[in-house]
Amino acid sequence: MNYKKLLLLSAGLFGLIPSGVIAQDANKTDVLTVTATRSERLASDTVGNQASVSGDELNFLSPTHINEALQGIAGANISRNNGQESLIAIRSPILTGAGACGAFLTAQDGIPLRAAGFCNVNELFESFAEQAGRIEVVRGPGSVLYGSNAMHGIINILSKPVGDASSSASMEAGSWGYLKLNTTGAYQSGNTGLRVTGSVMRDGGYIENSGFNQQKGQVRHEFDDGNWKISSNFLVTNLDQETAGYLVGLDSYKDPVLARTNGNPEAYRKAKSFRYWSTVSKDVSDNLRWQLSPYLRTMDMEFLMHFLPGQPLEENQQKSAGFQNAFYLNEGSNFEIIAGFDGEVAKGELKQTQKNKPTQGFLVTRLPVGKNYDYEVDTKLIAGFVRADIDVSDKLNLVGGVRAEYIKYNYNNRMNSGQVDANGNVCAHSDGCRYTRPADRSDTFNNVSFEAGMLYKFDDVNRFFTRFSRGFRAPQTSELYRLQRSQLVANIKSVKLDSIEAGIRGNADDFSYEITAFYMKKDNVIFQDNRINVDNGKSKHVGVEGMFEYRFPVDVSLRLNGSLAKHQYDFENFTGTTNWKGLDIDTAPRNFGSVQLNWAPADKVKAGLEWIWMGEYSMDPVASHKYAGHSYFNLRIEAEAMKNIDVFLRVMNITNVRYAERADVSFGNPRYFVGKPRAFYGGARVRF
Repeated sequence: MNYKKLLLLSAGLFGLIPSGVIAQDANKTDVLTVTATRSERLASDTVGNQASVSGDELNFLSPTHINEALQGIAGANISRNNGQESLIAIRSPILTGAGACGAFLTAQDGIPLRAAGFCNVNELFESFAEQAGRIEVVRGPGSVLYGSNAMHGIINILSKPVGDASSSASMEAGSWGYLKLNTTGAYQSGNTGLRVTGSVMRDGGYIENSGFNQQKGQVRHEFDDGNWKISSNFLVTNLDQETAGYLVGLDSYKDPVLARTNGNPEAYRKAKSFRYWSTVSKDVSDNLRWQLSPYLRTMDMEFLMHFLPGQPLEENQQKSAGFQNAFYLNEGSNFEIIAGFDGEVAKGELKQTQKNKPTQGFLVTRLPVGKNYDYEVDTKLIAGFVRADIDVSDKLNLVGGVRAEYIKYNYNNRMNSGQVDANGNVCAHSDGCRYTRPADRSDTFNNVSFEAGMLYKFDDVNRFFTRFSRGFRAPQTSELYRLQRSQLVANIKSVKLDSIEAGIRGNADDFSYEITAFYMKKDNVIFQDNRINVDNGKSKHVGVEGMFEYRFPVDVSLRLNGSLAKHQYDFENFTGTTNWKGLDIDTAPRNFGSVQLNWAPADKVKAGLEWIWMGEYSMDPVASHKYAGHSYFNLRIEAEAMKNIDVFLRVMNITNVRYAERADVSFGNPRYFVGKPRAFYGGARVRF
């Protein structure tokens, strides 16, 4: 081992290297990535950070929730709330609130899961992560090929290709009535292929009245005659979930009896979605390739808002259609240009109905029963972009690009406007009704993002990269039209985030690593100030992420991932006499990560021990309460029992640690989403 490898290994073992997974086979020195440029590139030559989880690794992990699949990616913290719900943090705190989901772009094969302006904090359950071919993550602003929401990061679920027509079926069972059936079958003949993939999952729930049933199915068709290359996908999802509310009380998650109680057994969520998308690619000439991706989306969801007084029912629907269009000039050459334009139209509807009076007497006159909101929004989006990739020399590569995006919202209020109840009456409370409905209106937002970066190759293995970029998100429709108190117009602008990062990476036969330092400033942060939506927030984010993997010559590999970061408020705001400026943002741990120790003692036999840790963090902006953090271990074993039949076993949280998936404070009360105690899962997979 040379000095460079020894230095990296030592730094990793002492926790100096934190983050991202470059997933790969033990005998493979590099992988391809598509998210950064919408076309396949070597991951090692990407300008900027990249991380991915391969299909083989996903099979081994067999995640019950997408957060289990992404535990090994530094800087990415997916908080599992209840059932299939989640909250995302990528180079950020765990963001909550109406528009928090707009900080991240979630996609399937590069197509956003939701239309711009209509994000949902739990939208990852509408992807097909359970049967993905690969999951890729970009931390920080995406390239100029992506627009609104690609600000703090991108999670891109890549579908299984038809490939070599491999097929499989698996079944597993686990604690608390967990059952999962996954199937995928493919057929290929000549230049045409077809893959059908399905997943059925049932979970009885560790907490009482918190189980769910979920079904997903995808059909993928591929055609390639050497002139046209076309892939088409149809995806349907269905989730029927009972939901457990927060567990309230300081450190209540540590009590094994309390941890299983559900203070909101009536809560539920039902969500359905359908998606179609295609990618059409054709070489127009020797140095010009055209790529078009049209898509259609529909979704329908209802859930009981158990966390609000009166527990209103929300019903929302969305329909959208759009396309991504790009021309690749001199692709793969020393001077490549990608230019194109994207377009999208969408219609979203939302209705919120309160059937019950609030249990808090002082709110009865502020929250009368009846409809709170009933509106629809039509949106139009058009964007243009250009990105250049230049090889200055064999060692130096430069990239730069710009994107301009226009989005328009046409809002139609389908009930009476103003700060009145559903019948148009003024509420008797001195502050009037809580819910406010703006009159019909239109809003437009124009945004520009850019990027500039470089990659320098020290040698065949090691690279240095740096990148400056801007990400943005337009206000979400719920931030503009779902108002409260006396606010009749939300004069808020798009959120902007400027980022600079620099890192080194290397990838050889026996080791790989990536270390990235970043600094980000975010302006026009939208938040609620005394229930009024304002955009005068600012924050700054600085940190180091790293991944290190060493593959020993005895069929053992060790991988370390971690993040060390500060996420702080950067504006004047007060809780009592305490100024937020300079304080850590709540639910923003300064460190978290994982270690994976894998052993393959024989052909088609693999065992993995995983350590997950989460550092301490403030539970509210003024740190009146802090969550102490946690760590736990997972064990996975897989072996081929007989030809083409694999058996597998997982023991999650081996030492039965009592922990919280997320902790915060509401109205002065600490509350928690409870983490699962020790759980067992086992099953078999047939390959044919």
